[in-house]
Amino acid sequence: MTRSVKRSRTFLVMWTLAVLATASAFVVHLALRGRTVALGYEIGRSRAEQARLREVKRVLELESASYQTPERVEMVSRTLLGMEPPTPDRVVILAPVTPDRVDRQEDPRERPPASGKTAQGDGRDGRDGRDGRDGRDGRDGRDGRDGRESSP
Repeated sequence: MTRSVKRSRTFLVMWTLAVLATASAFVVHLALRGRTVALGYEIGRSRAEQARLREVKRVLELESASYQTPERVEMVSRTLLGMEPPTPDRVVILAPVTPDRVDRQEDPRERPPASGKTAQGDGRDGRDGRDGRDGRDGRDGRDGRDGRESSP
């Protein structure tokens, strides 16, 4: 009786351990399978987002290229920014800068006042007297094409 009970008890313990191990392996398998499916969906969403971003990049590159053409810049400056060609009195012709003149260039704000005007201007024209900017809007008055000034 003792031997038969021992065998029976040992068999029952071993059988229980085998069933628990099998059940645990099945649960782990289901968890891994669920994670695999979730990752597959995430990869699909990421690929769709990547395709969308590639399309956005392509559109932005085309838009950027269109802004680099002189015709587009002129159209935007006239329509959206309200710019017009400069009047002849606002055109300033600059001498070309050569390497030997780079050393000798001076800041125009450091020049002495001309013909009785102060360094800040005479205050009648709305300008600050130093660099041709109209102190109200923050723009420097250039139209970006060849360094000539445009009307504000």
